[in-house]
Amino acid sequence: MYEEPEAADGARVLVDRLWPRGVAKEAAHLDEWCKDVAPSKELRTWYGHRSERYAEFARRYRHELAGSPAREALGRLREYAAAGPLTLLTATKSVEESHLAVLAEVLEGE
Repeated sequence: MYEEPEAADGARVLVDRLWPRGVAKEAAHLDEWCKDVAPSKELRTWYGHRSERYAEFARRYRHELAGSPAREALGRLREYAAAGPLTLLTATKSVEESHLAVLAEVLEGE
């Protein structure tokens, strides 16, 4: 979310539940802010970006993605992806062990 947009980004979708600190909404260049696909506050708090909890976090998050309204939000993300490049944006610093990594796997069909 903190990097400058590029022409190759295609659709730019923020997939965090909270708006990133220090980023003006006008400067974000978003096509959508898709809060419904982000992990619940309870799951995010439980995980706390603790590496030893990542596997269980990923399992629980996949379960959340299977329910409503996340399922509908995933459908919108799939529509963006079918139309061209899709860039998922997050304020998370450790993307490898975040909801973004799980979400990308789900969208790619693993």
